[in-house]
Amino acid sequence: MTQPPQPPNQPPQGGFGAPQDPPPGGFGAPVPPPADPFGKQPVTPPGGGFGAPQEQPPAGGFGAPQTPPAGPPQQPGYGYPQQPGYGYPPGPPAGQGLPPGQPPQQGYGYGYPTAPMQPQYAPPQQGGNGGKKFTTQMQIIVAAVVAVAVIIGGGIFLASGGDDKKNEVSSAGPTGGDKGGEDSGIGGGGKEKVPANTKSTVAFQLPEPKVGDVTTVDGSWLTDKAYVKTGVDEIVGYDKAKGTKLWSIPLEGQLCAASRHMSKDYKTAIVFEEGKPTKAKKYPPCNQVGGIDLNTGKLMWSKPVTAATSGDEPVRFDEVTVSGSTVAAGGTEGGAAFDLNTGAERWKPKVGTDGCYDKGYGGGDALAVVRKCGTYDSPQLVIQALNPTTGAPLSSFKMPPGVDYASIVSTKPLVVAADVGDTAGDGSGISDFFSIDASTGKLLTKIAADGEKYAARCGSTEVETCQQLAVGNNRLYLPTEEHEGTGEYGDTNEIVSFDLTTGKPTSDKADAGDRYTMFPIRMDGSNIIAYKVPPYDKGGQIVSIDGSTFKQTVLMENPGDESVRDAETSFSMDYAEILYSDGRMYISEVMVSKPRESSLDDKQYLAVSFATG
Repeated sequence: MTQPPQPPNQPPQGGFGAPQDPPPGGFGAPVPPPADPFGKQPVTPPGGGFGAPQEQPPAGGFGAPQTPPAGPPQQPGYGYPQQPGYGYPPGPPAGQGLPPGQPPQQGYGYGYPTAPMQPQYAPPQQGGNGGKKFTTQMQIIVAAVVAVAVIIGGGIFLASGGDDKKNEVSSAGPTGGDKGGEDSGIGGGGKEKVPANTKSTVAFQLPEPKVGDVTTVDGSWLTDKAYVKTGVDEIVGYDKAKGTKLWSIPLEGQLCAASRHMSKDYKTAIVFEEGKPTKAKKYPPCNQVGGIDLNTGKLMWSKPVTAATSGDEPVRFDEVTVSGSTVAAGGTEGGAAFDLNTGAERWKPKVGTDGCYDKGYGGGDALAVVRKCGTYDSPQLVIQALNPTTGAPLSSFKMPPGVDYASIVSTKPLVVAADVGDTAGDGSGISDFFSIDASTGKLLTKIAADGEKYAARCGSTEVETCQQLAVGNNRLYLPTEEHEGTGEYGDTNEIVSFDLTTGKPTSDKADAGDRYTMFPIRMDGSNIIAYKVPPYDKGGQIVSIDGSTFKQTVLMENPGDESVRDAETSFSMDYAEILYSDGRMYISEVMVSKPRESSLDDKQYLAVSFATG
């Protein structure tokens, strides 16, 4: 896909691309919420707007993805494409895109999938009131602002417990004796319980920090005690019920990328700038890799790394992920890996005689890499499953011609998305999904995902940025595009699935309902946790979709009051991070920017949390 021109006030593109220019200064403690946080006693945020990043999609989620067995099929879904045989149209003419040595601008990496109205380049407000997807031209303009990997929350480690068998999700899998009938709850092996009262209230809100330029605030995680969110030059842990500040990790420079995964003991990894901007160095490079303990609120270690061919100059990184105890960071200068607990180097960037280098990694249950080979005019992408300790390839799969970028959707099973020959046409970064046998490198199946029918999104440059989709039960779950509902006005859509062995659509179909649209957040055992974007007069919903029966169960219904609804829908559902666990939902920004004069009186939030009774 031809790269759009850089918008004004962007840093030069040298090397791997300098990040956006954040100002110094930390993000302070949140203002305690009043009795009516969006009504009579509003919290005045310190300004800032949401800078729309490049198109992409978490998919996936934070934490290791789950891969339970598949369940029986249901009724045919909406708008399945015809499955073509393996083979692709010819790639685009050589040389279309950025000039050699000028990779796209770095921001955050899940992608993921779009944006409030605050910044100069923000796309139109997205809501569930029949709003159509904005045009490809507008998406290209948005993509030019900054490359962002959104991370939609998910895959977090959930705590189950209690003796309320009436409200608890069944632990029986879809292949066992429990078929998900009425006597078994919503079934499917999920750990989320149905709250006694699904009606939620606002738990807390965090005001948006003041910034002078587009600033990355990518990254949010949940532990058993804290909701952790990136701020300006720091990462902050908040009480997950009250929103009060528990701890802060100061950083030498602004965060550039964050892993969407974490270890079982709540450790994760980040990439940040080597220092704060100065007149001499307005755009400090993203060359610091760090391991953070989300339990204690400590930066365990941080360090740069050099490559064999780069002398003493530290390597710059675009993105970072975690798999087990391995931290893997990648970019246009190659990839490196570290021990999550100690920071010990596991491997350094290496460029072969054929010009191959590790562009980026996918983590979670396993570790995989997109390795870029060949020349700029004739690139060849190779997908490899890796030994996470040594980096040795376990298998390799060559992507077809016409693929300049590829995204790792899941590592176990290994699923990759790409826009083959720039044919998607909708800015989603997806024309096809590739299901690969990680042990042999054999292509199991290719799934054509017509951009006019399916709404998942992946970043065009970062490897682990897909969102609004999920993988589980040996199936790929996708939302359909919005279309007219049965009511007099308002659009709707569905979630459907494809078999990862055959590539064929299944009969799974979950309807969003009139005037709602929905997309997957993450897997919960073999169930799918999905978010329903509300119409203009209602609040959003969190639902659990039984992986066996595809029956929906409402877990959360947010308030429909105008002030609360405006706060919820001020976040772009194509880019915002969404976490849900145990009756609590968190929506947060991945980018903030200097507010426009016309929006100075608008309330803007870094994050908003809802909780059921």
